[in-house]
Amino acid sequence: MKAKSLNTKPVGEAELILNEHGGIYHLGIEPGEVASKIIVVGDPDRVETISMRFDAVETKRRAREFAVHTGRLNGQKITVLSTGIGVDNIDIVLNELDAAVNMDFASRSPKKELQALEIIRVGTSGALRPDIEIGSFVASKYAFGMDSVPFHYDLEMEEDVKELIAAFSEQMSWVAPYPALYGAKGNPELLKNIAHDMTQGITLTANGFYGPQGRNLRLPLRNPSIIRDLNTFEHKGEQMSNFEMECAGLYALGGALGHKMLTCCAILANRYQNRFVDKPQVVVNRLIDVVLERLTHSM
Repeated sequence: MKAKSLNTKPVGEAELILNEHGGIYHLGIEPGEVASKIIVVGDPDRVETISMRFDAVETKRRAREFAVHTGRLNGQKITVLSTGIGVDNIDIVLNELDAAVNMDFASRSPKKELQALEIIRVGTSGALRPDIEIGSFVASKYAFGMDSVPFHYDLEMEEDVKELIAAFSEQMSWVAPYPALYGAKGNPELLKNIAHDMTQGITLTANGFYGPQGRNLRLPLRNPSIIRDLNTFEHKGEQMSNFEMECAGLYALGGALGHKMLTCCAILANRYQNRFVDKPQVVVNRLIDVVLERLTHSM
């Protein structure tokens, strides 16, 4: 997504909120504590799983579900940050990460020279197609969002994304009671450098884990065939690949702020086949190692 314009004026104390130590309100980070290369994960406990692989850890912050570690690996400064679950949290994380590098905290004004971050989500996900194996990796070339967070900003979708959304809505009869969809896309450079050998497709970012992703425990579903229906979508070679809960928000807000965004997910489940991987942590660890290696060796 693109922002029609970006704010260049100072903001008030109730907009850019700083804590008593001078860090930004939720994440607690201060200017200089964020690397230009960032990995985001949902689970706070996964932050230390990743930072344990660093050659050195320089700073640690923790508040609620947000844990932030910054250190060095292979000679490069790198940050790993937990977002918690859902695009509502992504709204917090993207705005505060961007503020930490692109706002002057003293004047509460945007800086004249802006920094573009490389932000890669390492997540877990369920595949929607039978040909995507559990234990494999999927990178999100595009993402469709079921939440409404980006609609609160003055943003617009790129033409190719608008076309995909229109085709999806037509083929899938995506009407009430489902929410209006927005779409955004991953950074082509990161897709090439980090995800060149991964399955690439369209990720559907759900606004819940159970009903919105077609899971039926005790509550009945309005559309029990949603998984099979999603598997039928195709437009100009693009297909749905997986469900998760953060990617579309990351792509929409991060892209609009000028950052390079990518989501890579370990496929722990195949929703079409109703199968789950035997050793999920092994698969997640393998993805972490792949992303760290490629991220810290890319220029």
